[in-house]
Amino acid sequence: MEKKKMVVILYASQTGNAMDAAERIGREAGRRGCRVSLLSIDQFDPTSLPYEDNMIFVVSTTGQGDTPDPMKAFWKHLLQRNLNHHWLKGVHYAVFGLGDSGYQKYNFVAKKLDKRLSDLGAVAIIERGLGDDQHPSGYEGALDPWMSSLWNTLYKYNPDLLPRGPNFTIANLMDQPKFVITYHEADGLHSHCSMVTDLECLEMKIEGARSMPLGKVSHEKTRPDAFLTVINNYSLCEDGSVTDVRHLEFEAISSSIYYDVGDVLAVLPEQSPVAVDAFVKRCNINPESYVTIQHRDTAHEVSKVPVRLKDFVKFNMDIASASPRRYLFEVMSFFAAAPHEKERLQYFASAEGRDDLYEYNKKERRTVLEVLEDFPSVQMPFEWLVQLVPQLNTRAFSISSSCSAHPNQVHLTVKTVSWTTPFKRKRVGLCSSWLARLAPEQRVQIPVWFSKGSLPSPPPSLPLILVGPGTGCAPFRGFVEERALQSKSRPTAPVIFFFGCRNEKHDFLYKTFWESHLKSQGVLSEDMGGGFYVAFSRDQAKKVYVQHKMRERSTRIWNLLSEGAAIYVAGSSDKMPADVFSTFGEIICKESGVSSEASVRWLRTLEKAGKYHVEAWS
Repeated sequence: MEKKKMVVILYASQTGNAMDAAERIGREAGRRGCRVSLLSIDQFDPTSLPYEDNMIFVVSTTGQGDTPDPMKAFWKHLLQRNLNHHWLKGVHYAVFGLGDSGYQKYNFVAKKLDKRLSDLGAVAIIERGLGDDQHPSGYEGALDPWMSSLWNTLYKYNPDLLPRGPNFTIANLMDQPKFVITYHEADGLHSHCSMVTDLECLEMKIEGARSMPLGKVSHEKTRPDAFLTVINNYSLCEDGSVTDVRHLEFEAISSSIYYDVGDVLAVLPEQSPVAVDAFVKRCNINPESYVTIQHRDTAHEVSKVPVRLKDFVKFNMDIASASPRRYLFEVMSFFAAAPHEKERLQYFASAEGRDDLYEYNKKERRTVLEVLEDFPSVQMPFEWLVQLVPQLNTRAFSISSSCSAHPNQVHLTVKTVSWTTPFKRKRVGLCSSWLARLAPEQRVQIPVWFSKGSLPSPPPSLPLILVGPGTGCAPFRGFVEERALQSKSRPTAPVIFFFGCRNEKHDFLYKTFWESHLKSQGVLSEDMGGGFYVAFSRDQAKKVYVQHKMRERSTRIWNLLSEGAAIYVAGSSDKMPADVFSTFGEIICKESGVSSEASVRWLRTLEKAGKYHVEAWS
């Protein structure tokens, strides 16, 4: 098969950032006269890889070094043993990764993809680029210089791909929007809703709106698994705490539910009706019109039945929480009627204006609605808004209950998020602040999805070493509840738990719960082989963390590990997971007498055996 004189760009995205980066690379290539094919990696047949000449991979890393869902089948194909070292001979490639250096396995997917492609005979035309969420400009801080090098290298390697040189760009090139909107009479979903219950109608509206995923996370289910309502909501912190952490109990109202301990609940937050109305008014769109939306380059109609435009905005467009991408400012500049607004938007969209855009947009966490209101002369067609407004993402929470202990209920431990921007603007987390305000008497219907997290449910015979400072204790509350039930009917293995918080008085989360399981014959009691060890970091002059408490129980930890215990770690992704990993390494060195390198290998073997699990969040 003859190789194609074009660049194929494949992206593997979990939340949409890798797709955004890939689209940007594709636009910049197109502006240089380069033919481009841009695809999600799950839309590409991996058996055709040897017949491609120029490949660019843009891949994200999720969780603790995990492969994004759309990439799993592709990666499995690359790992086949029958593929030899010459399989990709003649293929030239580049890899750009998106990750977060706060995580231990930073950009792990990009690194292993780069190595595997090279092992199969492909040649890298440029050193892999690694975008970092911790960079002041996010992943774009690495993407901009990487792209500049990419065009120069690509031109040297094959001038035909960039016929007018790497620095030539077509000025003021305006793409067409990716989606086509068709307007309908008030039928379809409207008529269906008149024949079903209010809850079924709500489910249809959400599924109808979210079946058009704005090209972001097509692997997500659009129909909710269940609807919940709050039956209890109270603060776990005393007055004087610097944070507000709440315990919320939900009851299923749509159907019976089941989940395992360690599972994750995704919640679709409710946007402010005031913000939705303001967006509709600012964009001069008719909220009562019905629409279907399809991709311009295919005949595939994504919305199966017409959806009311206001419902589409409410359930699928993040208008007042997420910050927009840089491309929004570029497109807005084409529709700005006021010259001073056009000039400022063009500057923001340029490489020179990247730092100022970061100050204006990301650092202040301006929302799409705020940006549109700051540039009143801009009137954009709804097709562009559909493409450029970030999708309203679900928020994931570790479940903090056992379904066996609380049938048809789900409990969450939610820290309300709030901060002040550099310009002293108060910001709050959309989902956490909404959940914190919910009261049982409101009977709000909350759409949710259940999924497996990074903490698999352990069998009762497995000894457990749990480490969960702060809200990291949430999944382990469910673990302890489940183990307590199991212990009533069969022998169970020991559980020890290392917890940490700032102050014993102010934020000792679930204090009475842990103490109840410390009593005689309790899961965490010494007579059951258990243990509960708390680090109060701010109750003394020198800070004390969970790592300090772990070192104090070094022999106990080693004995449990020698008995085949599994390690579970949950909490902040900042430094904690790496510090805890290092502490386990120190303990193995001390208790077994092996070298530090051997202790790390020991822990890596534990990971591969499915006995070292981490669930971390930023």
